[in-house]
Amino acid sequence: MGNLLFFMAQLSVVTCMIINMAQKKLIVIGGGAAGFFCAVNAARLNPKLEVLIVEKHNKILSKVRVSGGGRCNVTHSCFDIQELVKKYPRGQNFLKKSFHWFNTKHTIDWFEERGVTLATEADGRMFPVSNTSQTIVDCLMKETNKYGVRISYSTEIIEINKVAETFELITNSNQVIQADFICIACGGYPKSTQFEWLQKIGHHIETPVPSLFTFNVPQHPILQLMGVSVVSAQIKIAGTKLSNEGPLLITHWGFSGPAVLKLSAYAARVLAEKNYDFTVLINWLKDHNEHSLRDEWIHLRERFAAQKVHSKNPFQIPNRLWEFLLQQSDIKEQQRWADITVKQQNQLIQLLTAYTFQVKGKTTFKEEFVTCGGIQLGEVDANTMHSKKMPNLFFAGEILDVDGITGGFNFQNAWTTGWLAAKTIASL
Repeated sequence: MGNLLFFMAQLSVVTCMIINMAQKKLIVIGGGAAGFFCAVNAARLNPKLEVLIVEKHNKILSKVRVSGGGRCNVTHSCFDIQELVKKYPRGQNFLKKSFHWFNTKHTIDWFEERGVTLATEADGRMFPVSNTSQTIVDCLMKETNKYGVRISYSTEIIEINKVAETFELITNSNQVIQADFICIACGGYPKSTQFEWLQKIGHHIETPVPSLFTFNVPQHPILQLMGVSVVSAQIKIAGTKLSNEGPLLITHWGFSGPAVLKLSAYAARVLAEKNYDFTVLINWLKDHNEHSLRDEWIHLRERFAAQKVHSKNPFQIPNRLWEFLLQQSDIKEQQRWADITVKQQNQLIQLLTAYTFQVKGKTTFKEEFVTCGGIQLGEVDANTMHSKKMPNLFFAGEILDVDGITGGFNFQNAWTTGWLAAKTIASL
């Protein structure tokens, strides 16, 4: 009887050893959208996989919480891949392959299956119907708990070493963490030096520069109009072909709004080279350029001849902006349309269709900071997120040289790349 019990005990030990040997470990570096999406999906797809998220801060999902004014702009209702990739100033060809596997529709379905319905706004942005980012955070945390994903806070990885078939990760407290797979999803870095720990494992970096920022026009009189928003304006960078149109907001430091943010994304590298000292031309009118407005001006003068210019705004722009442009054109408050001089007319047409501003500097919102730059895309498989330089190493999210314009596109990149990394890791 004693020998039987001893044999059974030994068998139990051996069985446990076999189970432990069979269980592989995934370390996800970064507790943001891409990191969480990779972690929860990998754990779900492969229950034998041990998954740990390592986050260098004491908070997780920070951008998810603040996105869209605290509502979380989860994705954008663009379902055509050819159109969708155009929303990414960098990474279009890469994402064309990635979106084949997981795109907007898959994102909507994924959250829907977990009880989170997304609603589409007029401009195509998609938010949870609850109108709070906490819904998305709660959904991801529920998945984390459901599949046993662990989280290590205030733990920064400063070095990665490959030892035989596994990895050794060195933390900022000199702790050594072993892993079979690594997914790097720590977001973008503003400085090239912050990528050194990744360059040491053989990867090359596209120099990071800011994207999605506002334009500063210090001490310009238009700043007195802070808070005024134009529904559809066109803004162009002088001396280039770069321009964008859409809602534009005047702030106490300069210009913001979708038109400006989108332009900053497409022009990120050009503006960095200019050290953020450049000239922009703004057309405040949705349906006119300088030539078409000159053609219509005769009819406007005839139609409103006896009316005061200040009290008759024939364009779809805010009255405060209209009055400001009249003042800048030296048109007096009591002046009638019929009395506008040629000089005043030319000045007003110029300001309405091509107002010139000298931009000096930018403003970036720290919580929504997006970088242009990161891991060179030629070193990553777009179908799997697998490193072409090192086996069992993966990337997801903004650490890659991929960035989208405002409107939910950067989150879609996070969901897509995180899911692809998870799917591949779970199958190995």
